Amino acid sequence: MNSILRHRGRKGFTLVELAVVIIIIGVLAAFGVPRFLDSVERSKAAEAFNFMSAVRAAQERYQVRQGTYADDITKLDIQMPTPKYFSVGTPTAGSGTLEDSWSLTLTRTGAAGGYGAYTVTFTDQGYDSANSTISDKINPMQQ
Repeated sequence: MNSILRHRGRKGFTLVELAVVIIIIGVLAAFGVPRFLDSVERSKAAEAFNFMSAVRAAQERYQVRQGTYADDITKLDIQMPTPKYFSVGTPTAGSGTLEDSWSLTLTRTGAAGGYGAYTVTFTDQGYDSANSTISDKINPMQQ
């Protein structure tokens, strides 16, 4: 009879067992959440790089037809929608004039996973790491 009462009273977890489980979950979350947020931001940054690659190809086609690079994105035959998480700047002359070079910067808008309003800059030569402010942790070109 005494053993029946002893088993009957122990149906749940003790406070110590619950505290250990909560600590383990907290430690796992402390390591996992920042990595998850970085990967989400990296995928958003990849959208900018894909858009800029399309702009670069369209600028080359425009330059072949017109003899100069476009000074407005709407003049290009881009087959991609504008980026959802970035504001698109205006193409400007790179190191010389629009006839021989161009530069374009996208700026991250909204909450950027703690990275702030970073920029991605492309030129006629490709990705411009010197003038971009994107962190290496979320830069898809740094893989």
